[in-house]
Amino acid sequence: MRIVIVGQQAFGKAVLEAFSGRGDDIVGVFAAPERPGARPDPLVMAAEERKLPLFRFPKYSEPEALDALRGLNADIGVMAYVLLFAPPEFCAIPRHGMIQFHPSLLPLHRGPASIPWAIIRGRAETGLSVFRPTPGLDEGPVILQKRVTIGPDDTAASLYFDKIFPLGVEALVQTADLVVHGRATEWTQNESEATYEGWVREAESRINWANHVDFVYDLIRGCNPAPGAWTMCGDQKLYLFDAKKLIAPTFGAVRGKKLGEVVSSGPEGMRIHAQGGFIEVSRVRLGDGAKIKSSEAGIEIGTVLGG
Repeated sequence: MRIVIVGQQAFGKAVLEAFSGRGDDIVGVFAAPERPGARPDPLVMAAEERKLPLFRFPKYSEPEALDALRGLNADIGVMAYVLLFAPPEFCAIPRHGMIQFHPSLLPLHRGPASIPWAIIRGRAETGLSVFRPTPGLDEGPVILQKRVTIGPDDTAASLYFDKIFPLGVEALVQTADLVVHGRATEWTQNESEATYEGWVREAESRINWANHVDFVYDLIRGCNPAPGAWTMCGDQKLYLFDAKKLIAPTFGAVRGKKLGEVVSSGPEGMRIHAQGGFIEVSRVRLGDGAKIKSSEAGIEIGTVLGG
């Protein structure tokens, strides 16, 4: 097959390598424009190493972008982690159109932060979808889905890199074969089940220690490694990362303790009281500093966080 890769970062690179490794002809790569000060894009580096035609247009609606894609005579376009809007006229150019990856079971968790929100909302299952891009964000017909279990201690990082990432690469290769060989079945998303969430930003990632410890823990792991769930420690933000949840079995376990109070600190981590139990966090970040062990943060027992 003659494949065009549209994407960025490690996932885009892995998709390129998967198609190239089985003998498909990668006729071109479209990647996000370079940002000042940003690390080199792994997909761009892989394309340059292979001396593939590489295009970095700020908008895929530009006539130059459309002309570049037409000139490649591709069988199919594969969109692997795309944040730029791809208009219908761009997606229609390859002989069999384009397919796009999204890390959720569409129509659930449309939007740019589908993996964190699945964890934050306490789901036990998510997955990935390969679908046809349309003008509506993540709203196009679905061709293939794969399900994954969200473990009780999965973070956004482990869920993506250990589970969804490898399955996503496999799914895009599988879907491209189905489409090009005329064996694909497409189905319309059920709008009655659809959800959309935006980025997890400062307001969404702030910890409320009055929430049940289950909700606090899901927020922390859903925001790990980024943007980091946070609380106030004096006049500084304290970001919490690697953590465990401990349920309080009796009233005696929490008697006399305030919500948000640091009740112990040691090699295992810093233990903080939340409604219904405790969060034991082993890695934190104070303000704009580096991530450190919680035992190195200098937070005294009895400190009440969140004020």
